[in-house]
Amino acid sequence: MTEPPQTAEPTPPPGDPTPGAPAPGGPAPGDPAAGLPPQTPAAVRRRASLAGAVVSFLLILAIVFGSRLLRDFDSALLPYAVATVFLAFGVAYRYTVWISAPGARRLFHKGWGSFFSVANFRQAPTALPKMIATYLGFQKFLGARSHARWAAHQLIFWGCLLAAAITFPLTWGWFTFTSSTGSGPGYEMRIWGFKVLGFDALNVVGWLMFHGLDIAAVLVIPGAGYFLWRRMKDRGAITGQRFAYDLVPLLALIVISVTGLLLTFSSIFLHGGGYEFLAILHMVSVVFTLIYIPFGKFFHIVQRPAAVGMQLFKYTARRKDEEVLACRRCQEPIDTAPYVENLKGTMRDLDLGFDEWAEYCPRCKRVLRGNAYLDHVKKGFK
Repeated sequence: MTEPPQTAEPTPPPGDPTPGAPAPGGPAPGDPAAGLPPQTPAAVRRRASLAGAVVSFLLILAIVFGSRLLRDFDSALLPYAVATVFLAFGVAYRYTVWISAPGARRLFHKGWGSFFSVANFRQAPTALPKMIATYLGFQKFLGARSHARWAAHQLIFWGCLLAAAITFPLTWGWFTFTSSTGSGPGYEMRIWGFKVLGFDALNVVGWLMFHGLDIAAVLVIPGAGYFLWRRMKDRGAITGQRFAYDLVPLLALIVISVTGLLLTFSSIFLHGGGYEFLAILHMVSVVFTLIYIPFGKFFHIVQRPAAVGMQLFKYTARRKDEEVLACRRCQEPIDTAPYVENLKGTMRDLDLGFDEWAEYCPRCKRVLRGNAYLDHVKKGFK
């Protein structure tokens, strides 16, 4: 790969850059990486372990006080609660390790800085809710790749979100459902001991309240099934997939959803036949998945909000009428100057040695790489 010239304007004729090895520049003043010494792996692990321990301890306190000193805590759900504590530790540990890398640290600072910026909210008060809805909620960027993949991802996303909204508070003892008669049909939903809603278990609201997890499972199964089918049939997906990283998460979602539906089927149609075995299998699959989340493919769920902040950073830069940089080869507009400079800073942080490539549009990058291959590699085989 040849390097783009390091002068303000390209020195060679267009389409014929000369190869070089420019020395990468240091971080600009005000950059997140400026003035920060390199971090040793041991120091990163210590800080990550401390962050994980603190977050886990805070979650334990929230469980104890949120369940009114464990009065509303269901001991039968103890394995799930312990798994969520491990989940909290893993997420904090992995997130701390992730943002210790120069590129991720820059994304973290820029993304969350834009996310919580009062100035951005004043300039564009509707921008953040819109991006949360379109980029984080409905993930419109996936629709540009494939409508089928977008639909399947939406089924998994909303199904998992619904399941988490129900399971976590119940597991921690924050939500309780009580009946004055002991067996219904009238029930009260309480949050932290306060009555929120009264409903009849035999009407539509009651059915939805008690079958929310079944609805989530019905959403997740076709979505995960589509991606599992695609990973077995699509040649491009098969080439780069890894069993533990790409297939295990899908299989875990399907096992959780199927065993959850079978529990309902057993209680309604089989009079509890096989319920204990299914309950244990369901519990094991859920606990495994919760512990797996921070260290597998599902970790992108935790990373995504920072990317939303970066999209907001690009949007607000355009609203400020910032200069739009043009491609150094074809003069087509690329992006705003702050965004391009941030991208170049990330390349410098990573010591890649070709940060000037950020000043070329994607098409010209491909052309320059192709010309460099023809000029400096292909000739060697003649």
